[in-house]
Amino acid sequence: MEFLKNLLFSHSVSQALFVVSLVISTGVALGNIKMGGVRLGVAGVLFAGLVFGHFHFSVDAALLEFSQHIGLILFVYTIGLHVGPGFFISLKKNGLKLNLLAALIVLIGLLITIGFVISGIIPTAAAVGLFSGATTNTPSLGSAQEAMRMIISGNADVQNLPGLAYAMAYPFGIVGIILAMILIKIIFRIKPLEEVRRFEAEVDGQAKFITTIDLKVDNLNIDGLKINDLPLVKTSCVVISRVLHKGEIQIARPDTVLSLGDMIHGVGSQGKLQELQLLIGSKSELDLKKDLKSHLTARRLMLTKSDMVGKTVKEVSLSGFDDVVVTRIIRADIEFTASPDIELQMGDSILVVGDEASINKLASVLGDSLEELRKPHLMPVFIGIGVGILLGSVPIYLPGVPIPVKLGMAGGPLLAAICFSRISHIGQVFWFMPRSANWMLRELGIALFLASVGLRCGGQFINTIMEGNGLLWMGLAAFITMAPLLIVAFIARYALKMNYMTLCGLLAGSMTDPPALAFANNQAKTSATSLAYATVYPLVMVLRIVSAQLMVIYFMNS
Repeated sequence: MEFLKNLLFSHSVSQALFVVSLVISTGVALGNIKMGGVRLGVAGVLFAGLVFGHFHFSVDAALLEFSQHIGLILFVYTIGLHVGPGFFISLKKNGLKLNLLAALIVLIGLLITIGFVISGIIPTAAAVGLFSGATTNTPSLGSAQEAMRMIISGNADVQNLPGLAYAMAYPFGIVGIILAMILIKIIFRIKPLEEVRRFEAEVDGQAKFITTIDLKVDNLNIDGLKINDLPLVKTSCVVISRVLHKGEIQIARPDTVLSLGDMIHGVGSQGKLQELQLLIGSKSELDLKKDLKSHLTARRLMLTKSDMVGKTVKEVSLSGFDDVVVTRIIRADIEFTASPDIELQMGDSILVVGDEASINKLASVLGDSLEELRKPHLMPVFIGIGVGILLGSVPIYLPGVPIPVKLGMAGGPLLAAICFSRISHIGQVFWFMPRSANWMLRELGIALFLASVGLRCGGQFINTIMEGNGLLWMGLAAFITMAPLLIVAFIARYALKMNYMTLCGLLAGSMTDPPALAFANNQAKTSATSLAYATVYPLVMVLRIVSAQLMVIYFMNS
């Protein structure tokens, strides 16, 4: 059995791989156990690592550091690719209020943590760990640890403090967000189902959900007007896909002339469709898609051919496909109306309306091949990671900060991924990753990172709880979790009258916490929660990474 002993305890590449594999597999199994209706998920890997570390399982320091860094990079880079297309959209008017409130949650938590440091209650190294763990934000922990390595070298005990504090704060970080949602529900006597109905009623004039409407042309001023001359169509707010003229359903071409008594099928946000109704006439009792037989059909096509990437919807129509109408596009979980000037990106899901033959012809041009999407594109991944590491290494000089700030291994790849996913492609290099591949690399990355942190800190974890300041740290972490959430939740609900389901998405997103999002979604079925979560997630991620690093640089270098 000597070989097994060597495989477990003698430092080597194979030993490192074996131990890390044991930690991750054990942690994933632990994370799947439901406790009080909540699962730890991938965070179970952290606690498995702590247990293994406590029982003196160790890995070569250089290999462990590599595992930690490559895991962090994979995690933040794939997050950036996923949220990038919606990041800049979220900063526009419709998401400004949510992002400001989320930023306020980050700021309050940061000020509370700084207060603990200034008062001498807790050292900075532990404080940044509590700040990261209490908000369940792993990349900010990585950012803080990297900043510490720039300032302090050779002091292993101090460098391990953020990981220890993170592990102590993390469990209540998950529970605390859920508890805040429950407290707000009790205090304001909220009934989630009523909130869903209220949200759906509010959607009419505000939301960007894409829906449809069937209208009858009653307005005399519309008689004889071409579809392309309708004000809302000209400004790309709505798309008209079908026209019922003299009992026959036709495809709605730009030059189709409308007549009194015609019926049209419009696609757009609910608010814009109401404007269209005021322009066109009365709402039709007929559903042109379902109630009448037609040679027209609707189908989703995937853009998988590289030579079509970057072309606009208008350019596609003008290239011999004017008998097919593109009505919607889904990109990175965001659905929007297909306005003529929108550039198509690799992997876009495009909803088209037309006859079967025309749609099949367009499908061959767009590619529409899931098999093509599944092919790995390694070059853009490593270009993106390389550029991210380069960005993370650039020193940024800020007034009043004694040494330059760096985005580091957490911020650099995240920023690069967001930007590249927004650009979409450079020549024949496409920054697109299928959802399954993205999710796999993301989970692998976070598992490697948490396993490394757990193994590194496990030897001190139990002693810190039993003999050190572990219980104090847990109490401080609970305050860092709860205070910002409750303060902002009261402002949002009492002063701003925010819908509870949207508020839950805001709270979960401000802590970048999927288990809290799952809990919120289980209260009532609505898209309001996920929309708010996705709106604030990118900005919050960036703010938490930068905040943790600034805290280290300013307070540990002074």
